[in-house]
Amino acid sequence: MIGRLRGAVAEVGEEEALIDVMGVGYVVRCGHRTLQRLPALGEETLLHIESQWSESAGLRLYGFATREDRKAFVLLQAIQGVGPKAAMAVLDVLSPAELASAVAREDKAAVGRASGVGPKLALRIVTELKDKPITDGPVLMAAPTSSTPSAPAKPAPTGDAVAALMGLGVAEVNARRVVEAAAAALGEEATVQALIKAGLQELGR
Repeated sequence: MIGRLRGAVAEVGEEEALIDVMGVGYVVRCGHRTLQRLPALGEETLLHIESQWSESAGLRLYGFATREDRKAFVLLQAIQGVGPKAAMAVLDVLSPAELASAVAREDKAAVGRASGVGPKLALRIVTELKDKPITDGPVLMAAPTSSTPSAPAKPAPTGDAVAALMGLGVAEVNARRVVEAAAAALGEEATVQALIKAGLQELGR
């Protein structure tokens, strides 16, 4: 099975990339975080690959920017009810370190932000990944909270902006790409409206 690919980026789609390795093009399915980190077309990249075979789909290659991403993908799929699509969705909203932190906090809501992952599946993921080595680095835990109830966390403006763009017919991977770029440019205090406006401007270029 293929475990790693080094080659030129030939094409990038919404869910996959075509990697040219010495004249042979490999179609690799990737999450949006990995696709965003790919270099420009024609430039060389290195992807860590998880190869999977099924009689219905044949050989499929799933690509990741890091070994930890691939390791988390494998661990997620070992859980009943988590297929490649759901595993990719989880890793689109949580890096391996963030996933490990969410599991340690038993924060099923964080896992449930992934597309197609409902509350029951999120709970199963948090429960079954407990004590599993998701990441090689330290697990970041939230600071201890006082006994005084805290105010509910404000929803992330980036998530609202992405949802708004998707409501306008923009593909999720493109909506996330332009909103994250806008958030990086405008800073943490950017409003949902500002992110949407900047995202639409970027899409219109």
